[in-house]
Amino acid sequence: MADMYAQLKANVHLLGAILGDTIQGEQGEEFLSRIEAVRKLSKASRNGDDAARGQMLALLAEMPDEQLVPFASSFNQFLNLVNIAEQHHSISRNCDELVCVPDPVELLLGRLLNGKAELKPDQLLAELEKLEIDLVLTAHPTEITRRTLIKKYANLIDCLSERENPQLSKLESKRNTLKIRQLVSQIWHTNEIRNQRPTPVDEAKWGMATVEASLWQAVPEFLRQLSEQVQEHTGQLLPPHIAPVKFSSWMGGDRDGNPNVTAKVSQEVLLRNRLTAARLYLDDVSQLHSELSVSRCDDALRAAVGEVREPYRILLRQLHAKLQRTHDYLEQRLDGHHPEIESDALIWQKADLLAPLELIYNSLMNSGMHLIANGRLLDTLRRVHCFGCTLVKVDIRQSSDRHADAIAEITRYLGLGDYNHWNEAEKQAFLLRELSNRRPLVPSQWQPSANTQEVLDTCRLVGEQTQEALSSYVISMAAAASDVLAVALLLKESDCNFAMPIVPLFETLSDLDNAADVMQSLFTIDWYLGYCRGNQQVMIGYSDSAKDAGVMAASWAQYRAQEALVDICNSADVALTLFHGRGGSIGRGGGPAHEAILSQPPGSVDSRLRVTEQGEMIRFKFGVPKVAVQSLALYTSAVLEATLLPPPVPKPEWRALMDEIGETSVLAYRQIVNEEPDFVPYFRAATPEQELSALPLGSRPAKRKADGGVESLRAIPWIFAWTQNRMNLPAWLGAGEGLQQAVDNGHQETMREMFQQWPLFSTRLSMLEMVYAKAEPNLARYYEQILVPETLHHLGDSLRERLQTGIDCILDLTQEQSLMELTPWNKESVELRHPYIDPLNFLQAELLRRCRKENDSPELQQALMITIAGIAAGLRNTG
Repeated sequence: MADMYAQLKANVHLLGAILGDTIQGEQGEEFLSRIEAVRKLSKASRNGDDAARGQMLALLAEMPDEQLVPFASSFNQFLNLVNIAEQHHSISRNCDELVCVPDPVELLLGRLLNGKAELKPDQLLAELEKLEIDLVLTAHPTEITRRTLIKKYANLIDCLSERENPQLSKLESKRNTLKIRQLVSQIWHTNEIRNQRPTPVDEAKWGMATVEASLWQAVPEFLRQLSEQVQEHTGQLLPPHIAPVKFSSWMGGDRDGNPNVTAKVSQEVLLRNRLTAARLYLDDVSQLHSELSVSRCDDALRAAVGEVREPYRILLRQLHAKLQRTHDYLEQRLDGHHPEIESDALIWQKADLLAPLELIYNSLMNSGMHLIANGRLLDTLRRVHCFGCTLVKVDIRQSSDRHADAIAEITRYLGLGDYNHWNEAEKQAFLLRELSNRRPLVPSQWQPSANTQEVLDTCRLVGEQTQEALSSYVISMAAAASDVLAVALLLKESDCNFAMPIVPLFETLSDLDNAADVMQSLFTIDWYLGYCRGNQQVMIGYSDSAKDAGVMAASWAQYRAQEALVDICNSADVALTLFHGRGGSIGRGGGPAHEAILSQPPGSVDSRLRVTEQGEMIRFKFGVPKVAVQSLALYTSAVLEATLLPPPVPKPEWRALMDEIGETSVLAYRQIVNEEPDFVPYFRAATPEQELSALPLGSRPAKRKADGGVESLRAIPWIFAWTQNRMNLPAWLGAGEGLQQAVDNGHQETMREMFQQWPLFSTRLSMLEMVYAKAEPNLARYYEQILVPETLHHLGDSLRERLQTGIDCILDLTQEQSLMELTPWNKESVELRHPYIDPLNFLQAELLRRCRKENDSPELQQALMITIAGIAAGLRNTG
């Protein structure tokens, strides 16, 4: 196995050695020797040497406060460097076959055109044209790494790629090593932890940085590769307008539980998005102007520019001037000014860019200059089709109760009663009456409360935008048709002149089970059918459903809800787009996207998919252009395959068994989380849940209610806390009990059949296997021993027994000897990190003990924050 990963390990060794030199240069040889001693003892402890474990714990306990921060930083940064080496390895020329799988699009096209699908070339192009994949970048606070460090990590990947060039001279190689040393030194001397929480605008800037630094290059490269693959199989090029993947964002638009996201903030983010787009297109147009010095053109272009020597440059100069005016106008707006300018003098719609660029492209093609047309110009055209004038479309998200409270305040002021006290039929009747009424509902001189004013200001902002700037209005905690109609009324009152898609988000177990009834109720309303115009998005919540019922019951509820929604929409002749609210971790619906998409119910994808991408997963999937190209290919191939080669309809006996497993698992989950009186005290003692609130991760508060308990804790810190002590409890609790009960009831063979033939079940077991492999009960026991009162230890014993039950059951069903036996690369990746994560865990437990026992010093707090960052980096996810 070692030889298989030789190149990866060589890069890990190189980066680690340079980090060691850097640490020694600042902290001295004795300090570095102590780090190395802890690493070796950690490795021996991992292999069962109890004496080594004791020595390591003694070293950590004796460490003086002034050495805590550099010690934690040493292990944290090494784990970040391992991540860099791994990310590079996945795109390396030397990547081995177990890490770098064949191109998924290439494999799929072969199956579609030559296999059982028997698709004709024209049909394939038509299917590609129908694809609508919308990746929604969210500001959920799980990216623990600072943006300044992320840029340095990306530069390190570039350096590792450069080292693979066999033509590199001795001097170039020396300079490459020097550059790596400089970057590692910069990383070491940069504070890992932000001094203060990012604002929502900061988060949006971070999202734009990902687009600018990576996706701007990756999208045209991906489409160029896709076009070449299509041409190889069909003889036809991909038309310029086909852009199967687009991007939206919740950054600056997600106000659910985040009082820091206001209408003013959203306005600023929308302007900044446009400003970044204008700057990027200015650069593209400048480069095109440099290239297109040719004189031959067709009649259409000649008619547009007249008899000039360089017609293309004339048109490009005009476009550049218009973009520059747009850029200057946006800067003035962001400075607080409102300059008067005619709208047709600006680049504000996608068509403003497409018209001149397509005129140039068509002229070059018609004039026989195909090579020139299909170079940089085609890349720019494809960027326009993907990114438009705003780079991303912003979603607005708000909780249903905020809309209901706003309308209730209006009805009380008007003397109509309290909307919140009406039943569903009364609410619908009122809302539909007002939606059809031409007179305004909201009095012009009325001064509402601050919360209602903010809701109205947000809706007014929506009404001021073009449809291209915004994507959808997402309603959290949607539970009834009136929740959707309420938003429609508030938008109508704000003079919104387009039918903004209104997307109910069904999150809890009961809401998922009720989703189809809610949509059925909506589709019986003629007014709403006219509003949605035959298209409906529905968002499925993974985080809160798993927090409510456990992952096994939640995943089955999500599957059933999707099936029911497909049937309801088909009956109503409405095209359904399912919006999957997945997180980064398994406990929040995360995991490999390709497998997840292919495990959805047949008919639920149908060429359309929206899915959230958040926090650190944005960086891992899209932060490096070559990696982003791979990620875009995975999404495109998975959605195309799920549409044309859907998974089988589950057998009745499979469904019955999943019902049984789900019922058992949710009871087992809630028995611990909701009914065990010692659970909350144990949770707060055994994990850094309370200390996490001090970590300046994101702009959103950790709790929906400041004085609430676990029930009000957001799904991310709920998962994050259990990840830190390595128990990973939310990602598996209840699942093992459900599976084991089914085995005890004699269903073992049926479950093995489900594992072999049903993507939903096999994917769920694979995800469980991964979280079981990452769980470390012995480390969790150590946290318990030094942090948890002895009277609560019984609960830890019970949880570890449940964990082992699940592990044994999974191994029995998959018939493997050890976890992740069939995915050796993932197993190797986890094992590579153990000697570096384990010391951070032991140190974190010691720091938590000190912080809770003593008057904690700034050094203790800083070191604790760094251990949190390091463990998150080592496990490659947070929430």
